[in-house]
Amino acid sequence: MSTIRVDSTRTRAIAPWSALILLCVAQFMVVLDVTVVNVALPSIGADLGFAPADLQWVVTAYVLFTGGLLLLGGRTADLLGRRRVFLAGLLVFTAASLASGLAPSPTALIVARGAQGFGAALLTPAALAIITTTYSGEQRTVALSAWGAIASAGAAAGVLFGGMLTTWLGWEWVFFINVPVGIAAGLFVPRLVPFAPPARADRLRLDLPGAASVVAGLVVLVYALTGTADHGWGSARTLLLLALSAALLASFATIERSSERPLLPPQTWRVRSLVAAVALMLGATGILIGTFFLNSIYLQTVLGQSALKTGLEFLPLALAIAVAAHLASHLLPRAGSRLVAFTGLTLMAVGALVFVLAPDRAGYAADLLPGFLVVGAGVGLVFPAVSVTAMSDVHEQQSGLASGLLMTAHEIGAALGVAVLSAVAAAANGGSAHAGLAAGYQNGFLTAAFTAAGLALVTLVALPTVRPHGPARAAMH
Repeated sequence: MSTIRVDSTRTRAIAPWSALILLCVAQFMVVLDVTVVNVALPSIGADLGFAPADLQWVVTAYVLFTGGLLLLGGRTADLLGRRRVFLAGLLVFTAASLASGLAPSPTALIVARGAQGFGAALLTPAALAIITTTYSGEQRTVALSAWGAIASAGAAAGVLFGGMLTTWLGWEWVFFINVPVGIAAGLFVPRLVPFAPPARADRLRLDLPGAASVVAGLVVLVYALTGTADHGWGSARTLLLLALSAALLASFATIERSSERPLLPPQTWRVRSLVAAVALMLGATGILIGTFFLNSIYLQTVLGQSALKTGLEFLPLALAIAVAAHLASHLLPRAGSRLVAFTGLTLMAVGALVFVLAPDRAGYAADLLPGFLVVGAGVGLVFPAVSVTAMSDVHEQQSGLASGLLMTAHEIGAALGVAVLSAVAAAANGGSAHAGLAAGYQNGFLTAAFTAAGLALVTLVALPTVRPHGPARAAMH
């Protein structure tokens, strides 16, 4: 039975989907900003005078602050009220987007991107918690499938929009485009998003030491991984940084066991469906974002494509994700989440192998497009299956925490995917510049293929089968 109580049949038919559309638009901006700057990075570096080694932090600062603070954002949403935290995150994200476009220096842009990540860390878990507590049964399956489609398609669309905006308006508009959308969404929040009362004042305790330790540990981890191209995996620098990261993340676990109000209660790891879904989300997102990263470099550096053409050539991947996510909403009630996720991960492995088998001077239509379509189809099946499974055994009171953990895996998976696959690709040094890059490209995707195949086996062993009630119709009008 639906958890929404309304007074008229007309409101029942329109209001829930209106709220979902608003939440998905806001989330689309958040996911878009993971990849939208990739094509614009050369222009940003030239205009602001970035050192080549520092340019990657325009992406990394955003992803790390988003992923590292999502757990705190989920906890805050549970305690202070989901609609209130969603609106606060939306306002911070919008203001930081404006600051990013106006940034006069590299430092200013990196700080603004970190602030964007902080806003996203409040907005995202609050939005997903609103969805999971507003919809139930068949409606929840439709809503979560739409959420999964938005999350995955937004990442692909970011590369397309990045090329268009950079070519036609300048790199600043990669950030400015969020401002009118954020303002419009904020004006509609009080009308469309259901209100839920916040927790009592005596429960308003946030685990700030835990949040600080996990953010620091993740920053050091990604810093270590991104440096392996220059220093090597076995260098003293890399090993010391990895040890420091492990120590910081271990301190996070210790803090959580002793905290009165832990950011991530230890018993969370006993929820099998949530833990398995988090692991799959981490790996699948890493492969997806790594695919964008490696192919963006390959298309522009090896094949000599323009930024705009590169963005357009990612469009079939985005469409494949959307079509497969729609199909997943129909398959989940019949086949169950385990089989749908396994099929999706198997397709991702096959798609990565298509890139491995591509010749050094690959053609787009014959060699790369099939890989885009197969990887996109796999992602479109995996994300809805994982989202439905993750929330299946979670109590309503902990929905913000669970959604924060799931989206943390999404954001940190993006950071780790780019860091690991790019490090593997950079290790290929033989032959000419083009041959070396082509070899690295193939090595990176071989790693992606093995990762996807391993995750598919994990799915069969660890992911429970969840069958949502009734067929999940995709109509949201």
